[in-house]
Amino acid sequence: MVQDGKTWLATAKDPVKDQTDFLAQITYEQVSKLLFPVGNFMKSEVRAIAHKQNMPSAHRRDSQGICFLGKVNYVDFLRKYIGEKEGNIVELETGKILGKHKGYWFHTIGQRKGLNLGGGPWFVVKKDSVENTIFVSNGYDPVSQYQDIIRLEDFHFISGDPWAQDAVEHEVTFKIRHTPDFTRGILKKEGDSFVIQSSVPVSGVAAGQFGVVYDVDAKICYGSGVIE
Repeated sequence: MVQDGKTWLATAKDPVKDQTDFLAQITYEQVSKLLFPVGNFMKSEVRAIAHKQNMPSAHRRDSQGICFLGKVNYVDFLRKYIGEKEGNIVELETGKILGKHKGYWFHTIGQRKGLNLGGGPWFVVKKDSVENTIFVSNGYDPVSQYQDIIRLEDFHFISGDPWAQDAVEHEVTFKIRHTPDFTRGILKKEGDSFVIQSSVPVSGVAAGQFGVVYDVDAKICYGSGVIE
């Protein structure tokens, strides 16, 4: 999208297939040269065109998960290229060590299966990448899993800061995972970092992952920062 003489990374017409959260760290030079020929079509429209042209992919099932891995198991892929490192599984509320894991990178926020803990259900609610520790909480959707303050470091603006020095707080929408839904919030500058004050508590806030920021209408992706 070109606006006021500058190129911006725009969201796709099909919110389910939008990929801007994966592209939120690209540079201005890159976005100014990108072309998205099907960005203004719904997936159903693209399939209809492919069917009309007798393309073999017209009715192929959508890829799920990490598509570039093919039939390779995700855990096996991580084990091969990152390896294993034993760490503690700790109950968030009490600090009690409940068990061991083979690397925090094998686990995701909200995960329930594969923890091998008794007396559950247990959910992964936090990860400490420095200490290689996984924090868990007992019960379904524990309150401790939700946050309304999200701190971002090393924030990267794709096409520059759209607000410059206009104000301290800005209404935005944002994502913290790949989803068709956007959450409304307020973006604030605090020193060298940015803070999102979410309009509602959100689950799955994980340090080391990206928080992606959009304009208030969720039409333009401004950039992203690493969740602290």
